[in-house]
Amino acid sequence: MTIEPLTPSYQNTSFSEYKVTSLLLSANYKDKLIITQDRKCCGRQGCKSAKDLRENLLYYLQTTFILRMATKWGIVSAGKISHDFVVALSTLSQEEHKVVAVAARDLERAQAFADLHKIPSVYGSYEELAKDPNVDVVYIGAVHPQHLPIGKMMLNNGKPILCEKPLTMNLKETTELISLAREKGLFLMEAIWSRCFPAYDMLRREMEAGNLGEIVQVIVNFGFPIESVDRMRLKELGGGTILDLGVYCLQLAVLVFGPVNPTHIVALGHLNEFGCDESMACVLKYEGGKTAVLSTNARVLLPNEAYIIGTKGSIKIPNFWCPTSLATPEKTCDFILPTASKSFNFVNSAGLRYEAMEVRRCLREGLLESPKITHAESKLIAELEDKLRKEIGVTYEQDE
Repeated sequence: MTIEPLTPSYQNTSFSEYKVTSLLLSANYKDKLIITQDRKCCGRQGCKSAKDLRENLLYYLQTTFILRMATKWGIVSAGKISHDFVVALSTLSQEEHKVVAVAARDLERAQAFADLHKIPSVYGSYEELAKDPNVDVVYIGAVHPQHLPIGKMMLNNGKPILCEKPLTMNLKETTELISLAREKGLFLMEAIWSRCFPAYDMLRREMEAGNLGEIVQVIVNFGFPIESVDRMRLKELGGGTILDLGVYCLQLAVLVFGPVNPTHIVALGHLNEFGCDESMACVLKYEGGKTAVLSTNARVLLPNEAYIIGTKGSIKIPNFWCPTSLATPEKTCDFILPTASKSFNFVNSAGLRYEAMEVRRCLREGLLESPKITHAESKLIAELEDKLRKEIGVTYEQDE
């Protein structure tokens, strides 16, 4: 069979115009399609209904145009993490990733960000970016309490989302945002970038191969002297170590032991004068004699290592939230991050490229969530965060 091209040129068309393609196409089609200029199928065997015709057309668009397009990013908020994300994107091919818009509540700040990163479209409100038809997917780098309202705005305007962790302030909000994404048929991913690092891919392979035997213990600690940082100390900004640092410890326990609730949780911590946790230590008890011991601290530098311990051996992960090495019972593997033309604000931020690559892969394959950090896992992590906060007495207005 042959392919007769459509009349319009789709080379410069936004992927967002074809997001429905990713929801409906069948990835199992192997044969080529005949598409006439009036968009009617004229030959594929078994094409007998409007549904068949639609799927054929969608598959044609997917395979011939969309897969060759760059993913066009819109950046929400012009802060430090957004800077690092855009710089990380610059280490990837421009044919695959382009930043086309940035929005901040302060137009001058957005303009300065755009000037630095050479971003063509600049907005002084998030609503304007949400309505930009040239944006395929949105990265949300705003403070925690803004994740839900901004996320809902973007989804209601047809935008897939990569949202910084924590996805929202609590399980109630997380469930609401995920439900809306599902209702709209749009991709949503919590930006737990750790899950996308090559070291985590290797960790999964080691566990699946049974090289550690039965895994019975996870030990993780995460701490930096950042108690004076507003996003850490102020309740109105979603402050506290559980949401900012603990999410990383919890995601590793969830990855290792699976998306199941512990049978028992014990947690202690210290609160600052604003009622935000400046430190936390907890034990998660699972069925089968399995335990996770996690700790966070905003006053001191902790080793920031993770240990996964099984009956046959253990794995050590330095800088576990953004690892560039992993030590197995047999060997230590190093993973080199690329250099960038601009400096980063945070440790190993070049690794943000991996979550961007995962988002592009998921969009191209028509997924609504990433298998590397599923919606079920995001909801469980939010539930565990809620339980830890309850144990040590941290509440937010969003909990009411």
